[in-house]
Amino acid sequence: MKKQAFITMALLYAILTIFGCKQIKSKPENINMADKLNFYEFIEANPDAKVKSIDGLDVDYTQFKGKKVLIVNTASECGYTPQYEDLEKLYNTYKDKLVILGFPANNFGGQEPGTNKEIKQFCTEKYNVTFPMFEKISVIGDDMALIYKWLTSKEFNGWNDQQPVWNFNKYLLDENGNLLNYFSSKVKPLSDDIVKLVK
Repeated sequence: MKKQAFITMALLYAILTIFGCKQIKSKPENINMADKLNFYEFIEANPDAKVKSIDGLDVDYTQFKGKKVLIVNTASECGYTPQYEDLEKLYNTYKDKLVILGFPANNFGGQEPGTNKEIKQFCTEKYNVTFPMFEKISVIGDDMALIYKWLTSKEFNGWNDQQPVWNFNKYLLDENGNLLNYFSSKVKPLSDDIVKLVK
């Protein structure tokens, strides 16, 4: 049954990747963001949007202001899980300009079944992850975390409706918390498409 569910999810991902979304989406130049809440304003206006760290601690999101922010939904048992290594390299190379926020989620193929403690241990021991990781959330569906509702609703972010369609989808924010880009799982963390925007 588990194998059948995985195959179904994999086929759904393939269909969505081919027909349902672009690998990269960028904020249109003509969009006026003046009347939209940026990431930090949305969190301030919606305290429930705050997600605790993977250790269960409260996080002051304002500490990330002034840097670009790459938000990634992660999983420990995915074909894309090795992207942790490149995410860490990206973070260490550009940490004066960029912070990466990892949000574990079990929405796709049941590929993040562990507890927060197990996820942290896996990330630390296998990939030496030092960028901020958060407690496990849902990134799609009725129980989608509020932080992802901002990322995936143009009503809130001004232009983007693209939800994650698999693990390791990426959303890039500018230094002021405005959403700039969406990248699918296939776009590697050290790809020119991402690096050129971070430099």
